[in-house]
Amino acid sequence: MKSKKLLPYIIAIAIFIFASLTYFYPVLKGQKIAQSDITQFRGMVKEINNFRADKNTEPYWTGASFSGMPAYQISAYYPNDFVRSIDRTFRFLPRPADYTFLYFLSFFVLMLALKIEWRLAILGALSFGFSTYLIIIFGAGHNAKAHAIAYMPLVLAGVLWVFQKRYILGFLVTGFGLALEIYTNHPQMTYYLGFCLLILVVVEFINAIKEKLLPVFIKQSVVIIAAVLLGIGANSSRLMAMKEYGDYSTRGKSELTITPDGSVKEAAVGLDKAYITEYSYAKLETFNLFIPRFMGGGTVEKLENSSELYKVIETKLGKKGADYFTDQALTYWGDQTIVEAPAYIGAVIFFLFFLGLFLVKGRLKQWLLAATVFSILLSWGRNFEGLTNFFIDYVPLYNKFRAVSSIQVIAELCVPILGVLALKEFFSLKISSEEKIKALKKSLYAFGGLIFIGFLLAHSFSTFEGIRDTTYLNIEKEYNIIGVLDAVIADRKAMLLIDVLRSLFLMLLTAGVLWMFLKSKLKQGIAILIIAVFVLFDLVSVDKKYVNKDDFKSSRKIEKPFIASNADKLILQDKTHFRVGNFSVNPMNDGSTSYFHQSIGGYHAAKMMRYQELFEYQIAKNNMQVLNMLNTKYFIVDNDKGEKQAQQNPDANGNAWFVENVKVVNSANSELQILDSLNTKVSAVIDKSKLLDNVNFNFEKDSTATIKLINYDVTELTYRTKTEKEQFVVFSEIYYKDGWNAYIDGKLTNHFRVNYVLRGMKIPAGEHEIEYKFEPKVIQQGGMISLFSYISIILVFVVWFFYGKKTRGELI
Repeated sequence: MKSKKLLPYIIAIAIFIFASLTYFYPVLKGQKIAQSDITQFRGMVKEINNFRADKNTEPYWTGASFSGMPAYQISAYYPNDFVRSIDRTFRFLPRPADYTFLYFLSFFVLMLALKIEWRLAILGALSFGFSTYLIIIFGAGHNAKAHAIAYMPLVLAGVLWVFQKRYILGFLVTGFGLALEIYTNHPQMTYYLGFCLLILVVVEFINAIKEKLLPVFIKQSVVIIAAVLLGIGANSSRLMAMKEYGDYSTRGKSELTITPDGSVKEAAVGLDKAYITEYSYAKLETFNLFIPRFMGGGTVEKLENSSELYKVIETKLGKKGADYFTDQALTYWGDQTIVEAPAYIGAVIFFLFFLGLFLVKGRLKQWLLAATVFSILLSWGRNFEGLTNFFIDYVPLYNKFRAVSSIQVIAELCVPILGVLALKEFFSLKISSEEKIKALKKSLYAFGGLIFIGFLLAHSFSTFEGIRDTTYLNIEKEYNIIGVLDAVIADRKAMLLIDVLRSLFLMLLTAGVLWMFLKSKLKQGIAILIIAVFVLFDLVSVDKKYVNKDDFKSSRKIEKPFIASNADKLILQDKTHFRVGNFSVNPMNDGSTSYFHQSIGGYHAAKMMRYQELFEYQIAKNNMQVLNMLNTKYFIVDNDKGEKQAQQNPDANGNAWFVENVKVVNSANSELQILDSLNTKVSAVIDKSKLLDNVNFNFEKDSTATIKLINYDVTELTYRTKTEKEQFVVFSEIYYKDGWNAYIDGKLTNHFRVNYVLRGMKIPAGEHEIEYKFEPKVIQQGGMISLFSYISIILVFVVWFFYGKKTRGELI
């Protein structure tokens, strides 16, 4: 009997493994997917990985990027992080098949929580996991985002079980699910999940008031809050480190009230509004959730030989020229700067979503509809400024995240849930055939009408012109070809028409299957299978346009993505400790240099705020004194032939140096501005407002004083000094007070932030050994809380297992 009960779950897991490996079949040949963000990430983590391998411990700091920064948000393993082992157990397939499998499995558990029959649960899982947005993020390398999205359904399953009064099961699944969700280290997706949960709680609260069940709701809320706290507690080190660093990062508050040109700016907390809303969905663009190429698809698309652009180009430049210009045609005509692909949820599943609106009753529908609408409205960003500005200005943490369009992940989750609930009700014997037929007709009219309205709106209010269309005007001029842009616009209109007809056709096919089931011409199992095939065809055929076998490369090329140039090889011959400024690329958006050298740049979305400001206000203006104080011994630049070449900077200040005087100022503005003209070899500047005590910075110059770096080990730096008088030394290392401790001859000693980002220290006369050690307290403190949280969860499970037999029917 037990084997029969387990069989559906075994079948489901087998299908999920098969689907994941079939879509990403190159992994079976040992290939790996090429991901631009991950390529840059490999450059950023190389020093961390090397340290980890050599020392068998965590550095929690890297000196290879941005002249030095905490490794918390780059790559860090934390003590008592048992959730990592749980996660690795689930993700046993090669990447990215592991994340896809996790999509399926997590959503399947959610379907079970909703009491969905196993075949429909599999259909729902496939519709969620193959949703285009969830697949295309692999191409860009947004692995952490995919990881976080994958655990969202699991958390929802636990919360729903609690609201079903299955308290222990719900508590455990919510606790472990949230622990896994937070572990993925993508706060933005977890934050959006919070909105989805909040809407569910509000709906349940309103129902509790109506039904006079507030005591029950309070009990359920306590269980959920307890599970949430333990899920958070299990990630204490990670969250505490994130919070600590967040205050110093570009997500924190700037102390500056001036712009790089010296004009006044308003002090702000969080990211700039323009930056937050750079990726905003146009209202009309929302139609591509169920019409894939409503706005032309991705930024670039390959056009067929029958396209208008191909024909126009071919008349002047022949087949070769036409092939070249249509291989990556600029078909997207929205206003987002880059679009990898449309966030297509699917015409089939969206039709079922509409069927659910007319067939499903109760709180679940209210929650799913409200959450879907909420996510779509907020995804409009700058195109719906009133709502967006309200959230940025007044909703906690909302201004910490950019790319507001990605909040559509809530819709990506809710639409298939309601779609599957619709099928559950449609196949239920509790609803009459007449009611089902009415719902089916209303869904056809509503969804079909919406598709048709979208088509009319596009043609009535749009010119189908894109933000990059000057490219085609330039082609017309350069090659003397008439009508290139007109041809592209014609192709965009054709793509819209084709995909409108495609969505309508899939809608009608799905409705036809359901009608045939009602007329007893198809059995339920066959009807489910056919709809599942429609869902797979609908989604996979779109997915394959954007992520396919062409995105895979040999493991060797992925694991070692960067090849040292002649400039790199020349610099690598220098075995001293220094930094490199690579200006052949954008240094603040580059992980390749960190792969080989200690770089003044890097690749990360949450750089240290002060370092970003130093770049914008000083390095971007080519202030050599600032570059010198960062010990930039080499520059990489392009020569006349576009080849990278190394240039040695003989004026770099070195690892540490004594200054003749310290200039004391009263604000961050003054501290940064004085760097405009400061001779960093001779003078240092310090912001007095940040000093806890009055410090005397007067001293006599000692021309015989010496200081030398005798050991660099990422988290431990050792210097030897010799002076006849007390001196002040500047270290070319980034100041970070919550971790770096300074010792003189083993005694803890105060050090200061100087020159806006560096470290400075008063050195007593004589011969001394100075050590800097990175000793972040937050790691050990968080580790103890994590351990306590795991023990608490395990105790709850043990109590339930051994002592809950009498009440298990009530509890689970």
